[in-house]
Amino acid sequence: MKTIKGPAIFLAQFLDNAEPFNSLDSITSWVADLGYKGVQIPTWDARAIDLQLAAESKTYCDELKGKLADKGVQITELSTHLQGQLVAVNPAYDVMFDGFAPDSVKGNPKARTEWAVQQLKWAAKASQNLGLNAHATFSGALMWHTVYPWPQRPAGLVEQGFTELANRWLPILNAFDEAGVDLCYEIHPGEDLHDGVTFEMFLEKVGGHKRANLLYDPSHFVLQCLDYLQYIDFYHERIKMFHVKDAEFNPTGKQGVYGGYQSWVNRAGRFRSLGDGQVDFGSVFSKLTQYGYDGWAVLEWECAIKDPVQGATEGAPFIDSHIIQATSKVFDDFAGGGADIELNKKILGI
Repeated sequence: MKTIKGPAIFLAQFLDNAEPFNSLDSITSWVADLGYKGVQIPTWDARAIDLQLAAESKTYCDELKGKLADKGVQITELSTHLQGQLVAVNPAYDVMFDGFAPDSVKGNPKARTEWAVQQLKWAAKASQNLGLNAHATFSGALMWHTVYPWPQRPAGLVEQGFTELANRWLPILNAFDEAGVDLCYEIHPGEDLHDGVTFEMFLEKVGGHKRANLLYDPSHFVLQCLDYLQYIDFYHERIKMFHVKDAEFNPTGKQGVYGGYQSWVNRAGRFRSLGDGQVDFGSVFSKLTQYGYDGWAVLEWECAIKDPVQGATEGAPFIDSHIIQATSKVFDDFAGGGADIELNKKILGI
């Protein structure tokens, strides 16, 4: 067994135009003061990183790491959640997802996809230049509008959809393989990869690609009523990243999983700050430690009620208190005896 690293924090929800959230330098000083040892960086935000430059310049990456090291902070992983979403977009969502893309490709789905693929390939090289071994992204979705279908899906639609999704991602997965970095899909509603079954179908289509891995986030499984602990039993070999995020699901006689088009605060299922939701983090950290996960525990703060600064302030000690120092000995070794074949025969009566 190995010990999980942490606490770390995903910066995406905190970057802002106000101090200290408006530059990587100031925001990392802020999180370091809160007790965080690592930061996960969103690559779509120029306030945090120049992705193309990071892909092309090892010097830039070394200087970036050095500045953070002086504060006692490491880069845990890079994220391309927004760009990954744009690798596969059904036309029904074109207008809404254009908001994730630069002006130069808006209104042009083909150009937008090409831009997204290039972003992912730069992220692979940037991760390599930064000495990172895992990367976070979304799969995008061609079939999400058919997730609970009426009328029924035509025969072969899902098969064809996963074939196309795999074709789009295989060149990217190969780029990450060349860089020696695991590509970790955050399994998430709104993505074609939104539970274990859909990940397995995708994995089959990409030939079990060794770089097709998982970002584990139990909050999304609470909202799907999926067993987030057994999920670890099934997929621990592919779990290479971990978002520590809480959620609660409180169905009523009026609404359930789908939320009734309500705002976050009024949904039956909603994200919460750490400790305010229903996730059994004691069991989550135990299982991940049991299976030898030694990556980072990264706070992804999202809450319908609590202020983000309070959530971040409480998050570091919460994660720190759940990290298990993996044991190197068996607790009852003191009562054991050495190996003795003849003694064993006597005990067995043979």
